[in-house]
Amino acid sequence: MPWDCFVSPGEQQPLIEYLYEAAQVARDVEGWISASLHRSLDGTRVVNYAQSVDREAAERAFDHLLQKGMIEGNRRYGDAHPGLYEVALAIEK
Repeated sequence: MPWDCFVSPGEQQPLIEYLYEAAQVARDVEGWISASLHRSLDGTRVVNYAQSVDREAAERAFDHLLQKGMIEGNRRYGDAHPGLYEVALAIEK
């Protein structure tokens, strides 16, 4: 479940720290696998790439975070655009 967020100046690192806390909460959900946090080099965006075993697990994680107030809290850092995706192709060396 990628979560792309545009942030105000100076909010990139605080959002990354907040998303780290959210990942600690999501770890309790059955089927949640991982989260990878990415920052843009220009300081304007953060991408949270979270993985789960299936769509149902992703939805459970989202609902769990919503119930814990983590989704709403995320919005104070910037304009977020969450979405559900499936891997279409992975290329490795």
